[in-house]
Amino acid sequence: MISVLGMLLLVAIAILFSRQRRAIRLRTVLVAFLLQAGLGLFVLYIPWGQQVLGSVSGAVASLQLYADKGIEFLFGGLAGPKMFEYFGNGGFVFAVRVLPLIVFFGSLIAVLYYLGIMGWIIRLVGGALHALLGTSRVESTTVTATLFLGQSEMPLVVRPFIAELTRSELFAIMVGGFAAVAGSVLLGYAGMGVDLKYLIAASFMAAPGGLLMAKLMEPETEQPRDQAMKTLGEGEERPSNVIDAAAEGAQVGLRIALAVGAMLLAFIALIALLNGILGWCGAWFGVPQLSMQLVLGYLLAPVAFLIGVPWSEAVQAGGFIGQKLVLNEFVAYADLSAYLDPVKAAAAGVQPLSAHTQVIVTFALCGFANLSSIAIQLGGLGGIAPQRRHELAQLGLRAMLGGTLANLMSAALAGFFISL
Repeated sequence: MISVLGMLLLVAIAILFSRQRRAIRLRTVLVAFLLQAGLGLFVLYIPWGQQVLGSVSGAVASLQLYADKGIEFLFGGLAGPKMFEYFGNGGFVFAVRVLPLIVFFGSLIAVLYYLGIMGWIIRLVGGALHALLGTSRVESTTVTATLFLGQSEMPLVVRPFIAELTRSELFAIMVGGFAAVAGSVLLGYAGMGVDLKYLIAASFMAAPGGLLMAKLMEPETEQPRDQAMKTLGEGEERPSNVIDAAAEGAQVGLRIALAVGAMLLAFIALIALLNGILGWCGAWFGVPQLSMQLVLGYLLAPVAFLIGVPWSEAVQAGGFIGQKLVLNEFVAYADLSAYLDPVKAAAAGVQPLSAHTQVIVTFALCGFANLSSIAIQLGGLGGIAPQRRHELAQLGLRAMLGGTLANLMSAALAGFFISL
């Protein structure tokens, strides 16, 4: 039950960094926490909820079968099962198996937006958050949209309103962007061996979790205009037809996939270089295994322990959380993938994580809260509202902290419910 202490400490940290503690609205933060915890209880503990989550994740996973048709057409035998017969685990080629999923899912989401299905879902969920939490319609709807959109696309949703948002609304939108991940990359994470049902659960828990931390750290002290958002992406050029929407979505997905591939290539190589230097230096002091992951692991082991990870695995879990914060969640999930399967773990010469720890770490990593994402948000939101760029820069680090706390709260709740 150490997770309960972890939850209390996460709330305490958010209050410690609050700008106006006296202005915190108890109803908003309490209902937000109950929503986040209720979602966790429903999908992780209640049998019927587990079945619902399993059905949803099964439906999403089945999309990969359709994506495979396009992948096999493009890459031929490189995407076929014989790759595993010839090369074993080496037959899994990330550029072939994972990155194309992002292109497919980006196109699918664009089609759903064009047909109005995605907009209806976002307005429905956002309206429910507005009614339950008392947050404004703009921030509630935009935070909900971040469950499906990436940080690069999020500014399109809020563009007509950003100049008139209160400081608290702007902060909530930023925290929501840091706490969530884009729907287009979920299959990418799953393609690396991460359990899809926990990724989906973490994504939906991120919306109330992000608002919880945002309203603790930057409570509302002004009067929001609270405009109704009738059309998502209002003012943007609409695709001429569903084919145009699919093509545009595929292009957006391709840009994301190329960025992810380039980033992973560069970051993993740079980490290897850094680890080589650290190992060389550590050998002089009798610690040849010194690495960036080990340093981050020891620094963040207490955090991992407080959200429910057994102390025997806290250093490993802390290393993954550290990689996510310093680099990004894709690098962290790529490193985590070797610890999820006994066969992969044996091939990598590491000890696989327990099922309990795997779930907690999956939740903790499921968010865009990292240093590079600050620049993405400043560029995106600042580009459509240059007059607020200075304010965005002021809020950046605190918003990243809020997103991180929201992810850790989801992880602590997951650790609590799966231990019951």
